[in-house]
Amino acid sequence: MSLSDDSGVPGGFRTVELMMWASRRLPPWAVDALLGAGVTLVVSLVISANQGGRHGPDAVAYLWAVGLGALMFARRRYPVVVLAVTALGLFAYYAAGYPAVGLGVPVAAALFSAAEFGRLAHAVVTGVVVVVVSVFFRLVEGQDFSFVVNYELAGHILLMAAAITLGDSVRSRRSVQEGARRIAELTAQRYRQEADARVHADRLAIARDLHDSIGHTTSVISLHADVAREALGRDEAQTRAALDLIKSTATRTMAELRRTVALLRSPDENSRSVVSLSNVGMLRETASAAGIDLDLDLRIGVGLPATVDASAFRIVQEAVTNIVRHSRGGGARVTAYDDGTALHLRVADDGPGRAGDERGEDGDIGRGHGITGMRERAEALGGTLTAGYEESGFVVRAVLPLEQPS
Repeated sequence: MSLSDDSGVPGGFRTVELMMWASRRLPPWAVDALLGAGVTLVVSLVISANQGGRHGPDAVAYLWAVGLGALMFARRRYPVVVLAVTALGLFAYYAAGYPAVGLGVPVAAALFSAAEFGRLAHAVVTGVVVVVVSVFFRLVEGQDFSFVVNYELAGHILLMAAAITLGDSVRSRRSVQEGARRIAELTAQRYRQEADARVHADRLAIARDLHDSIGHTTSVISLHADVAREALGRDEAQTRAALDLIKSTATRTMAELRRTVALLRSPDENSRSVVSLSNVGMLRETASAAGIDLDLDLRIGVGLPATVDASAFRIVQEAVTNIVRHSRGGGARVTAYDDGTALHLRVADDGPGRAGDERGEDGDIGRGHGITGMRERAEALGGTLTAGYEESGFVVRAVLPLEQPS
């Protein structure tokens, strides 16, 4: 038996490069088919060179090449079996006296596959066994030691080592990508949980506001109902005034109740509440009390999604609050407009730059989470928010998509 490699090493390197590219770009079944076709083609070409051997190539030799390629369809489930069958098949091929096909070329794909699927030790041991058996039988047959060991051995080892290394590299990269994907999934899950927690907290705040409001108005209604009862038949004007007040109070309470319940039941519909850009004018009073002249430029259409509307109000409210607390300027401007696909917000003061501002690196106040909270509100809707210093003052910009992901 003469396990030699008189040619084909460059072709083997091309096969390894092809395997590397295929593992990155193609689906699994296509990778296996490409590997199988590549192994069959390369081995068949080397066989057709008819170098060495006791007799020329025949149908059995080429059928053996096809068999090596077919083994690639089992490489994912049985990488060790494919590796063993490939090595034993190589020994059987040379024992039959067929032309030389080398060592690295026939086993490169099997070594690559074993390393790719975590059988690195098996790949290394098989490579060592193939080399040792080849060198032993060639020296026993009387081939020149210098030619076998000094000239050819390095090429065999290099090609097989390259296949094993590349296979392990593909496995490592796949493991890293899987880890990164898992981390991304966990991060997204954490953000969803935090967003749900914020929504829950907002709803609790609404419930508390509703409780306080209804509790107050119910007390008013009860009090004036007593007044009306006491004045009934004695003071018609007082009775009428008490009943009018009861009616107006009840009407306002029911309107607020309907808005709140609609928001809680269908947050994606156009239910409105006081947490809306249409009521952003109420922030003027807070700003004015702090000596800030708040200018509003609102160019928004009707029917903003409730979640977008409420989040936009909260973002503007937080930005204005930060200006009131920390800006040393005398004015601020709120700009809002929608372009049909997204709502654009800009809140800017005219205070001094970083040297005169107490905000942190990203605009947060001290150790608080003002900018972080606004950014999270925007990102929860699939939008973006940036905050930073510009030519004059501190500017908060947000883009909130009008169509929310399902």
